[in-house]
Amino acid sequence: MKKSVLTRYRVMAYVTAVLLILLTIGVIGKRVLGLDGFDTFVTGVGIAHGWLYVVYLVFAFDLGTKAKMPLGRLAWVLLAGTVPTAAFFVERRVTREVTPLVTENAAPKAAAV
Repeated sequence: MKKSVLTRYRVMAYVTAVLLILLTIGVIGKRVLGLDGFDTFVTGVGIAHGWLYVVYLVFAFDLGTKAKMPLGRLAWVLLAGTVPTAAFFVERRVTREVTPLVTENAAPKAAAV
């Protein structure tokens, strides 16, 4: 497996997790505390998280299939983007488990003459 597969998964895991935390804070501020001005914030962050979560799903599924993860573990990885802070912990564990499977790009192949 290429290192880029793991890298793009890790980036999207962090982005999705941060956006979900911001969305949770925004919803608490808007609904629970009744603070004004959170409407546009919640809408913007919610839309961004929704679309980027779809990208996260694609990258996580790609990583899971290439790493030959069991279906239960793959489901947990895919759902980690819906639980605030879970993606941070799941990403760390997945990175530890998948890193040995990453192949380093050795010297480029010599061109045929």
